[in-house]
Parts: sequence; C-alpha cells; structure tokens
Amino acid sequence: MRRAHRVEEVRAAEAELMARLPGGTLMQRAAAGLAATCARLLVRRRGRVYGSRVVVLAGSGDNGGDALYAGAALARRGARVTAVLLAPEHAHPGGLAALRAARGRVVAEQEAGLAGFTRADLVLDGIVGIGGRGGLRPPALPYARAPRTGLVVAVDLPSGVDADTGEVAGEALRADVTVCFGTYKPGLLIDPGASYAGVVHLVGIGLELPVAGVEALQHAEVAELLPLPQAESDKYRRGVVGVAAGSATYPGAALLAVAGALRGGAGAVRYVGTAAEEVVRRFPEALVTAGGPAGAGRVQAWVVGPGGGEGARQALAEALASDVPVLVDADGLTELGRLGPRALAGRTAPTLLTPHTGEAARLLAGVDGTPPPSAAELAGARLATARRLAAAYRATVLLKGSTTVVADPGGTARVNPTGTSWLATAGSGDVLAGLAGSLLAAGLPVLDAAAVAAYLHGLAGRHAAGEPGAPVTALEVAAALLAVWQDVRESAEGSGPGRNRW
Repeated sequence: MRRAHRVEEVRAAEAELMARLPGGTLMQRAAAGLAATCARLLVRRRGRVYGSRVVVLAGSGDNGGDALYAGAALARRGARVTAVLLAPEHAHPGGLAALRAARGRVVAEQEAGLAGFTRADLVLDGIVGIGGRGGLRPPALPYARAPRTGLVVAVDLPSGVDADTGEVAGEALRADVTVCFGTYKPGLLIDPGASYAGVVHLVGIGLELPVAGVEALQHAEVAELLPLPQAESDKYRRGVVGVAAGSATYPGAALLAVAGALRGGAGAVRYVGTAAEEVVRRFPEALVTAGGPAGAGRVQAWVVGPGGGEGARQALAEALASDVPVLVDADGLTELGRLGPRALAGRTAPTLLTPHTGEAARLLAGVDGTPPPSAAELAGARLATARRLAAAYRATVLLKGSTTVVADPGGTARVNPTGTSWLATAGSGDVLAGLAGSLLAAGLPVLDAAAVAAYLHGLAGRHAAGEPGAPVTALEVAAALLAVWQDVRESAEGSGPGRNRW
C-alpha cells in the first residue's frame, strides 16, 4: 500500500522527530537517500558517477538544502557538480558550504545555469519544496521550458506541483524520477501532478505519521480483498449482482456491463432491461428477469444506468428503494443530477457513484450554492472533486479519469495506479460498472469494491493493449480480467510477480 500524507501532517512529524535528534540529522538522512538514488541512475546511464555532469537547481529553504547536500555527496564521488542558485540570498548556508567544500561549482547567473541545465547528465530539482503553492515563479520558468538531454530528479516533489492535491497552477518542471522523503505526497499520485513526477522512489527518514487520508492499493492488498469461493459456497452465497442497463439506443451497454459483472467474483448476474435477448445470446449464464429492479428477485447489489436511456429514471428509483448497495453510472447519474442529493436521503445501504468529470460537473451544479463548475476545472482538482461529491451526496464516489480517485463521505481517498489511456474507449466504463457492482454483491465494502475494480480494470486495459500499446475494445478489456485476476493472485501467493508485468 502506498500511503500519502498532507504537508501539515509531514511538517508535524518532522518537527517531532527533529526535537529528538541532533540538528541537521533529518536533512542529512534525506540528502543521503537522494544522493544514493542519483548515483544509481548515473551508473545505469553512464556506467559511473565519476566525471558525470550534475546540475543542482537550488531554491530557498530546506528543499534547496537537501539538493545541495546531495550534490556535495555526488561531488565527493567525482561528479562535476554545478549549483545554480535561484534565490542566492536565501540559499541554504549549510548545504552551500558542503558543496563548496566538496569542490562543487556555484553560479547565480541564470544564463550560465541554463547552459549547464541543457547539457547535464542529471539535474536535481530543488527549486520549490512541498510547501510551495502555485506554478513556477518567473526565475524558474526557463528551466521548465528549456530542452534537456539528461535526467531530471525532483527533490521530494516536482517544482510547481501542489503536494496536497496534485494541482498544477501554471507551469511545473517535469521530472523523470522523484525521490520523496518520509511518505508519499498526494500530489505524486494524482494527476496532473503525477504526470510530472515520473518514477517515484520513497526514502524513509524515520517519520511517525498518522493514518493516511490518501492511499494507493498494490497487488498484495488487492489480492487480500478479492472474493474467493469457499468449500460450502454456491452461486447464491457468493452473491447475485443485478444489472439494469441498456436500451433500444444502447443495447451494447447491457452486454458490456454484464461482461464486467461476470468477472467480478459474484456467483450470478441477474439482468433486467430491454436487451434481455442479446444478453442471453452472448452470455447464457446470465439470469434474465422481466420488468425492472423492483420485481427482479433477491440480489446483493444493483448496477443502474449504463446506456439506460429513458428507462434509467424508473430503474434508478426502484434500485434506490432497495436495501442493498447500488452503483449508479452513466444515464443513472444524469437522472441523479436532476434530483440532487435528496434522492439518496434516508438510504442506509451504501451508494457508489461512478462519474467522469463531465458527469461530476452536472452532479455538483447548484449543490452547495457555488457557480456550476466546468469539467476542465474538476479534472485539474481530482482529489477535491471526488471528496466534494462524496460529501454532498453522502455516497462513495469513483471519479474516472487519467487518475481514478475513489473517495468516501468521510474524506478517505484511494487513487488508482494502474490506469492507461487506452481505456478511453466506448463502453470501458460499462465494464468497470459491472465489475464494481459484482464486487459489491460478493460482499466487499464499498470503498474496497470501488478501488479493487479500478485496479483490475486498469490492469485489464494494459493487458489488452499490450506493449507498447494498441487500440482495444471494451469487450477485450472485459476478457482480459481473467488474466489479471490470476496475475494478482499468483503474485500474492509467492509465485513471483505474476505471469505478466503490466
């Protein structure tokens, strides 16, 4: 599990630890881990550290100090290190002295700094730390725009990225590798910030931190959550998921939602809707019931809305009147947006909403008295959007996009690390809805069901697209769920990283 903490929590943990350690110990720990990572990168890239050209972009404060101390360590190993001071009057004095003692070069002229930046084998981005807000300031902008041939290693966080949210207000310096200290920061896991971070390495520095508000599942946690049949299981004990989807205009949505549901661990899929004949023809194992959710018989969870058309309104009302978890997607979300949060008032069973940012904008329009947001605004603030929706509707929200974010009404969030842009294809969301609904029916708590579904769905998209990637269909994504389920299980059972590495 990757756990990410807010800047406020990190600062408090650092202060507590520094009170118990000799002065400068924490920075030395961070710098040592940073330097070791940079040395490995240089050896991999050039075969050695000695003679490598390293540029340290040093801003003010401790972030610049971390970078300067790491530069000094590399200089002692024979690297040709130049520190470019972007705020010379505020440069960290101890780090600066250490670099000069190691015979590193220090410049404040930005023209010389840019020339070194473009030719360096490795650049350390120590411009702005985790306390920075807003985009890069004017003195740093040329480095975000200049060409470079070497690797850029961000110190704790790429400069210009908001540590708590991943938002990028303006320009940021894109890193190939980010070395973060003590804990992950939410901005390293959530787009758009995550897209600037590159490969993220965590260096432990001994912080004692509270329970994280943002998490990212890995194979081991997903494997523990996968529902598995027991010796006494039958199809009903494993759970039945009801799917109310499809219409005359969108019959394929029913097929895709059922395809996802069949791979989600429930023992049976019960379909209601206008595409019954098509569903049975394609999936003879599906149970088909005439009418809507109210007369469908016992299920342990409902999926409502994919391609539902005009029938989505009635299907949503009937499903929400039940006492089982309900996943609302697509046309169901359109209907819910018209009704507002009052439609979920009084429900005691969990509700899971699965919007993309356009649907999120419609759900939030007028909810809390603020102007209607745009999809673009919400996409740039994914964590805040998911939490805002969850709080407004008192429901768990799976916000789809470049980084899928799952948030519950209490503010706990999980971000999905497995997504791929190849999943931006028609019907992909229908497969995800069916998969998540099946996990709900199989008994997973709603936050777990949503996060596991997003994880498996992302892996399936990668598997179906292959390497280096090719267009895929939603049915191919659904078909790939078998392989990724097996891969997750195999890696957790000690048989290596799985049969495939996606």
